[in-house]
Amino acid sequence: MVEDLNLAGLEEAFVEEVGLHRTSKTIQVLLLRQTHDYSIFRTEETRELNVVTLPRSAEDPTSMIRVAMLASKQKAPENRHYLRLVRTLMNDDLNEVQKKCALKDDLCQQCPRCVLFGAVSTAPGRPSRFNIKHRVSYSTAYSIEAYDQVSEMVTFNAVDSVNQSTGQALGYTENVSPVVNFPSIVTLNSVTREEFIMYLKTVLSCRSYGAETRVKGDMVNHIVGISGGLEEIVTPLDLLLAASSDSDRYLQDPAEETYHILQDFSKHAVFKDQLSVLTPDQLASLVSDVSDLETGFDFASDLYRQASGFYEKLKEYKPGG
Repeated sequence: MVEDLNLAGLEEAFVEEVGLHRTSKTIQVLLLRQTHDYSIFRTEETRELNVVTLPRSAEDPTSMIRVAMLASKQKAPENRHYLRLVRTLMNDDLNEVQKKCALKDDLCQQCPRCVLFGAVSTAPGRPSRFNIKHRVSYSTAYSIEAYDQVSEMVTFNAVDSVNQSTGQALGYTENVSPVVNFPSIVTLNSVTREEFIMYLKTVLSCRSYGAETRVKGDMVNHIVGISGGLEEIVTPLDLLLAASSDSDRYLQDPAEETYHILQDFSKHAVFKDQLSVLTPDQLASLVSDVSDLETGFDFASDLYRQASGFYEKLKEYKPGG
């Protein structure tokens, strides 16, 4: 049961219901995303990986080229995976509008995905057309390893179905090699306990990222830190540069090192009295409890009930009334 879950000092960071007005209650989920297969993170037609020049570490300002995993490359698969999960848990016991909800041009605006990740309806003829702002935010993540150490060209060709000859190679793709690490942060704003749990289950079970996921792109997400309060206390770039000061030590025990990084940045927080940073032991216990928590039809029903309640508030809302 959600009520029995020990949320390790994060209780004040949740809202009881999804309201029309967002609060400042903020939870940052710090992740270490690690490739477990060749992966492609690109946005340009040139078929090149997204790269960026950054300092080597917080102490070393010399330049270093790293692979960039853009926010959109993180959000898109988790957005879709979240929707698939909540639908599956509901056993398709949904109203007709919710059943037809589909990314990206036919959003129902009344399901858990729409209410958390945001939704804009542009479809003509809809009785209600709201602009629901997202409450989950992503930022670009950067590889700890240097671009020239992890970039690999992979050629591909086609096999003739009759004589099984490969013929001439058709081309190549630039890939990120396996076991490349991307410190990342996802920020949740004004979320309920159920939304928080569902997001953690989503990110822990989501596996496919980047282009050409039918044959590559496996990635494993490790939750290495969580903070709750009224503000974001660290950015992915802050996290990367701090972790890169001793990357070997960070990769050996990312949860412990992330905790120390969060403690350092907590000194600059504006609302220190409202801030809670989970210790490595608290984090491990929470992740284990969330993983073990049974989230069947009843749990999904609570999420859909929260989403429907928010949708009804939107319909009744009259600006200036």
